[in-house]
Amino acid sequence: MTRRILAPVVLGAVSVLALAGCAGGTASSASSDSSGKVKVVASTDVYGSIAQAVGGDFVDVASIITSPSQDPHEYEASAQDQLTLKNAGLVIENGAGYDAFMESLIQASGTAAPVLTAVEYNHDYPGSKDHSDDDASPAPSESADDHAHAEGDGHEHIEGFNEHVWYDPHTIEDLTEAIADELGRIAPDHVADFNANAEAFTQQIAGLEDSLDAIKAKDAGKKIFVTEPVPVYLTTTAGLDNATPNEFSEAIEEGQDVPPATLLESLQLLDSGQISVMIVNPQTGGAEVTQVQNEAKSKNIPVIEFTETLPEGQTYISWMQSNITALADALAA
Repeated sequence: MTRRILAPVVLGAVSVLALAGCAGGTASSASSDSSGKVKVVASTDVYGSIAQAVGGDFVDVASIITSPSQDPHEYEASAQDQLTLKNAGLVIENGAGYDAFMESLIQASGTAAPVLTAVEYNHDYPGSKDHSDDDASPAPSESADDHAHAEGDGHEHIEGFNEHVWYDPHTIEDLTEAIADELGRIAPDHVADFNANAEAFTQQIAGLEDSLDAIKAKDAGKKIFVTEPVPVYLTTTAGLDNATPNEFSEAIEEGQDVPPATLLESLQLLDSGQISVMIVNPQTGGAEVTQVQNEAKSKNIPVIEFTETLPEGQTYISWMQSNITALADALAA
């Protein structure tokens, strides 16, 4: 059976979180550190990197998931995680069931911090926040209390929706604006700093989009194979056609066996000469992934890797640019 190869951190979340609830301190008094920095807690280091870029010297960022060995889909929170959330001034999560552990943390910690949910800034997500009006301010985050009681607001997995929205430049542009806006509410003395940082960051995202446009101008319509849907927002922006059978990538993402007929279809597709590049998520795997990788290599199809979390020493921008460069180089091979 195909399984996600990442090891979840299992610490008996329910009982441990209950014990941690006895810890002292209040969210309102602990939302900034001794230097006055806003405490930002992100579900993964991807969002932590973005928050740091926007907050600059005026935030202290903590990310729950910081290692490729931790799987956001399966992660079970610790007492320390709960204390981290309890003391947050701002919380950032992905949503759509990707980092479901955040829901238990938000509720158990009793944090009063506002919560930004990234999928709500993706225009394909049902009920996404409307950013079509250039003159409108970004929609405010919800309170932790509203977050805990809302329904259909980005907290549950929606079938057919690709939750890996950090690979979508437009989503990150809108989320960046929302982070700056929220930090400005929390620390109004630094509004100008947050806005300037956000503008600089979105200009860097525009640079990523320019790189994707260059791929689109040269390689639009080329077919790719992805072992799971992690990079599809990025490749779609680059004008590439994801030819992977849905049943294959969905099975790998869910840690299930690929149906034999789907595996055969995938191997025949790779053998057809239509596929220009294969993209693999090295943080998931199994026999079927190994089999299609080997088939791709035997047909001289370039195989590249896109991960779910930041490689060591990378920022969000440098990581995305590295991915785009690898994609362009593979298409040119």
